[in-house]
Amino acid sequence: MKGFFKGTATAMITPFYKDGGVNFEAFGKMIEYQIAGGTDALVILGTTGEPSTMLDEEKVAVMQYSVKKIDGRAKIIFGTGSNNTANAVAASIRAEKLGADGLLCVTPYYNKCTQKGIIEYYKAICGAVKIPVIAYNVPARTGVNILPATAEELSKIPNIAGIKEACGNMEQICETMRRVRPYCDVYSGDDNLNLPILAIGGAGLISVVSNIAPKEVKQVAEYVFACDLEKANAVQDKLLPLIDACFTEVNPIPVKAGCDMLGLDAGVPRAPLTELEDAHKKILKDCIHNLGIKI
Repeated sequence: MKGFFKGTATAMITPFYKDGGVNFEAFGKMIEYQIAGGTDALVILGTTGEPSTMLDEEKVAVMQYSVKKIDGRAKIIFGTGSNNTANAVAASIRAEKLGADGLLCVTPYYNKCTQKGIIEYYKAICGAVKIPVIAYNVPARTGVNILPATAEELSKIPNIAGIKEACGNMEQICETMRRVRPYCDVYSGDDNLNLPILAIGGAGLISVVSNIAPKEVKQVAEYVFACDLEKANAVQDKLLPLIDACFTEVNPIPVKAGCDMLGLDAGVPRAPLTELEDAHKKILKDCIHNLGIKI
């Protein structure tokens, strides 16, 4: 299916108190910051939200709070992927019942399944829910790569709405785009490649950096959609130092520190992730300042 959403989505962080609990007051501030910045969809409990360190009851609470707080002002996409197909199916059913507009399902990780296993995994999820599902390809984290031929087969599943591409290989992404274009959308899952993926026909992007700079990330998409690549490049050029700074350490360590600098009370990542190193904090702070965002 095509047209689930067009534009920008933010891969939301989950703010935690120092004692480990979810800081819902801070999360509410982040949601309002994103909506004010023009973000079209919020991806909650994706990789950036640290769901692998959260209990099921915490995830349910975050979902319930999100649906109530957002109240139809942006599309809600919940992350429900797993390395266990049965768990992914159960989480997807739960998210649909709690009010998700769509789901983001990362490929099975660690198990390193075959391409056939990837197809069966998504068939099981999509067969259990009626809402749109975005398949998420991020082999650097999962050890599994959705190859273009596999993406084409997935795209023909009725409620596969898109492929979130973070494989980092533009040649592969172009081939995936060629194969799936008639059937579903492609979304950028790599801030460094937002502009080129949009330029070859991407329907939108799912961004980490937009936690900090939603307006600027939105501008990149809007300029590309308006066929003004000169302006799109000008904004992306300004964003690139911040993008690099947001990946000096593993995501979401830097972006949580950046949101703290904005007064959004992101807290610290959960173990085994650690706080951003001081040298990287200075780099990040300078990049935010240079972009003209008030700290």
